[in-house]
Amino acid sequence: MGKRYPVQIHARLPRLMRIIFLGPPGAGKGTQAKLLAKKYTIPQISTGDILREAIRQGTLLGLEAKKFMDKGELVPDTVIIGIIRQRIQEQDCKNGFIFDGFPRTIPQAEALRKMLVLLNLSLDAVLSIVVKDEILIKRISGRRTCPVCNAVYHILHNPPRMPGLCDRDHTPLIQRNDEKEETVRNRLVVYKKQTQPLIDYYKKQGLLKEVDGEQTIEAIYSQIAGFLA
Repeated sequence: MGKRYPVQIHARLPRLMRIIFLGPPGAGKGTQAKLLAKKYTIPQISTGDILREAIRQGTLLGLEAKKFMDKGELVPDTVIIGIIRQRIQEQDCKNGFIFDGFPRTIPQAEALRKMLVLLNLSLDAVLSIVVKDEILIKRISGRRTCPVCNAVYHILHNPPRMPGLCDRDHTPLIQRNDEKEETVRNRLVVYKKQTQPLIDYYKKQGLLKEVDGEQTIEAIYSQIAGFLA
């Protein structure tokens, strides 16, 4: 009888996930990114968040970014890429990360591609959430916010119990300037001009997956999970 060897059981390694979310304002990128971040135990990386954190920590790149932000100027791509490079090498990114709102332009996408090559990393998918303009405008312009507790309502989908007043503290609700219809339309124009070209850029690389963002949150998540399975 042949010699028996003990059966080796290998623990299943966590699946790496490096994802970019694309989509216009109000498409639901943040909501879906949070759901995936929880599923894969990876961080959701927002450019604004990491810039503020770098400034808070007083890093060299953070201080450089602060110079531009204090003057109301856009932070140069070189600084943003440098901060992102530092961020994705932190311990919580070892199993991957989700970029939410980055890259915004082709130059940023090219800089990201070169950086990932240098780090011997690659993207798994670019998820583009597609929603018609008029639906986005209704979603965003219908929001109302409590200036005291920051609770957010929607005049159609999540109205307060008493019209115009916060449920928690009865403070009159406000409509933020960047959520007014005219501003939203301008934001969509900027998005199409700057970020829309990224769709073709990533489509040519075979990374793009288009997601129907007009479904329920659960249905959108199900579609995304199917793409990443």
